[in-house]
Amino acid sequence: MWYIPIISGLLFHPIAIGFPFACDQVLEFPQSSYLPDSQQQQKGGKAGAANIIFKSTDGGHTWQDISDGLPEPVQDNYGIYKDIFFASDNGLWLIAGDGIYHSKPNSTAPFWTKPIFPDSQPRYFGEHNSITPGNTGIVAVNYDGQILQKINGTGGWSPMYTNLQEKKLHTVFETAGGAIFIGSDNGLFKSTNSGNTWKQVHTGGWVMKLAALNGVLMATSQQGIIRSTDDGENWNLVISEGGVGIDVESIKGGFAAITYNTASETRRVRTSYDGGKTWQSIDAGLPASLSIASIIQVGEYFFCGHPAGIFRSSDYGKTWKLILPAIKNKVFNLSVSGNVIYAVPKDGGC
Repeated sequence: MWYIPIISGLLFHPIAIGFPFACDQVLEFPQSSYLPDSQQQQKGGKAGAANIIFKSTDGGHTWQDISDGLPEPVQDNYGIYKDIFFASDNGLWLIAGDGIYHSKPNSTAPFWTKPIFPDSQPRYFGEHNSITPGNTGIVAVNYDGQILQKINGTGGWSPMYTNLQEKKLHTVFETAGGAIFIGSDNGLFKSTNSGNTWKQVHTGGWVMKLAALNGVLMATSQQGIIRSTDDGENWNLVISEGGVGIDVESIKGGFAAITYNTASETRRVRTSYDGGKTWQSIDAGLPASLSIASIIQVGEYFFCGHPAGIFRSSDYGKTWKLILPAIKNKVFNLSVSGNVIYAVPKDGGC
């Protein structure tokens, strides 16, 4: 196994990054500055993918490249390497190349199962915008309005929610109580009868990601972060800074969110511990940036995917420490399965 140790006390120099989605400055760290010599030699002589996904099982102190066994990333129509993934209690699922791959939290090399859908449909799945965990299996959604589900314990996929005549879909979200939400370019749709009928519950632009905690629903939207306290029937804008909502996550006792502020031209990071009524900034210790991508909590630590790398906070966002440098000017997107952290570097944080 290969691990990336954390090295402190080194001086690094910022350079401007070279892709259109980011601004400000990003710290570039040559691999040799944080990989031990033995690992560099092993990497040089080892075939297979690298730097696609990293994993930490010790609170971010060490990171392991678990890319071996995955296909090389493929660019989409915009030239972006858009690997799509999610983590649940059972590990990580990743759309990569020709299929959906799975890695369990305790997996060792080889880290990944083979694609878990038929080879006859790789193109269909490769066009999906998202994959999410459902109450009865994995759900895959694409922008053309197609939704498939893999039933737990089976190898097959079947169409679902075919009564929703909506295109430009982004995500499917199921609450513990059985309500189903689908976010699209045209807003948010809800079903309470297993998808037989649908009602639009939010208009005014796209909705992409939802989170739930203690009866409160939060979502990223074209206007910012929206909130519902009546099982998604009505939604109010709770963070609006002229830009869009980037990310929202449930954390211990509350929510964390990332939004775009048009006045400062930066992405801002906030937390709420009163069900989303009020929000506190936790990004004073982070370098200002247009491309902050994700915020999660593991144990008592916060982790933030930033153009400079992965930052960790042990005091709920008052201060931050860089624990894993950026790779090739990409931004780490973070997801968590129990106490296991997964980090996927993406262009511009997309």
